[in-house]
Amino acid sequence: MANASTDFHDVLIVGAGHAGAHCAAALRQFGLTGTIGLVSDEAHLPYERPPLSKDYLGGAKAFEQMGLQPASFWRDRNIALLGGRSVTSVDAARHVVTCADGGTLAYGKLVWAAGGRARRLSCAGADLRGLHVIRTRDDVDGLKAELDEARRVVVIGGGFIGLEAAAALRKQGKDVSVVEAFERVLARVTGETLSAFMQDQHRARGVEICLGAKVEALSGEAGRVKRVELHDGRSLPADLVIVGIGIEPCVEPLRAAGIGGPAGVDVDAQCRTALDDVYAIGDCARHANAFAGRAALRIESVQNAVDQATLVAGDIVGRPMPKAAPPWFWSTQYDIRIQMAGLSGGHDKAVVRGDPASGSFSVAYLRDGALIAIDCVNATKDFVQGRSALAKGLRPDCAALADASVPLSSLS
Repeated sequence: MANASTDFHDVLIVGAGHAGAHCAAALRQFGLTGTIGLVSDEAHLPYERPPLSKDYLGGAKAFEQMGLQPASFWRDRNIALLGGRSVTSVDAARHVVTCADGGTLAYGKLVWAAGGRARRLSCAGADLRGLHVIRTRDDVDGLKAELDEARRVVVIGGGFIGLEAAAALRKQGKDVSVVEAFERVLARVTGETLSAFMQDQHRARGVEICLGAKVEALSGEAGRVKRVELHDGRSLPADLVIVGIGIEPCVEPLRAAGIGGPAGVDVDAQCRTALDDVYAIGDCARHANAFAGRAALRIESVQNAVDQATLVAGDIVGRPMPKAAPPWFWSTQYDIRIQMAGLSGGHDKAVVRGDPASGSFSVAYLRDGALIAIDCVNATKDFVQGRSALAKGLRPDCAALADASVPLSSLS
């Protein structure tokens, strides 16, 4: 057991993002009366992450508007916020974690919700000043502090974070280039129709899109980045570089404790790990997903974080939770709202509803005749009805599915 000087919490949650914060709140909502500790390596109150690459970077939202709950919420529910502490090791046998400051925390149940860290470049010049990532408030504050002196920005990575950052900075009048290693943007998460549409939208607003482009090196002057050198010989001028090439799950303490997986931490249907009394949720948890043919994967979304947090809170208090809902995601870029439900990977047919040229359309994805995902652009009704259709396992008539005048709710 822990020594007498070690603080004890009936449930200790590592990570205060959407997953960790929601788990703490759900435990109280479900009637847990024991002690709860919410550990975070950031000193801020738990806050929303999606606005970081959108409204916060663009200046449309202040940080004070991004809090998940006010300080009084956590205080009134007797949830101890242990900010500014980073967990470096887990002793599963003793039920104790050790922090970077040397302190220890004992637990009855441990919920690992540490998420991931932004992946960095490893090429020559990656240590130059002027390189930024977007993962935390401090990341974006550091980026914003240099924006006034920057005219030319290169964004490395054409996923959602990269494109959202490109849109926010283009709206501020910056010259923006996006470098994407694949032959289309959003290649990891969507089909060709939506990729082509977003490429056209960004280019129409003055963003340079470099596809099939790999970063060879970064070059600079006086220790600061000045150019991004591509493998094909192109050289892009850059006063700032934003790196948006995904995350690395923060799971090293769990791996050292004896568990892990090829990418993240493997969990069962209740998000339990192989260690007694240890759960993992959110961006770092790898699970067999019913909407991906039971393939094991991590899902990086607020919805998944909240759903898993609720599931674990219910398991801890002995309250069964409903079966998982289809995963969903969203993004805003300029005046474009993208809403996605399901997982389109492995689809064998894509059906377009509406005309992309109109700026409002949807793309439905099928596999073996079954609807597995839908991407909606400025088409909220399709998104709402599409989520319901996915939950039902719909096998629609493709002609009716392609007719935008036919509500998805009427298909069977």
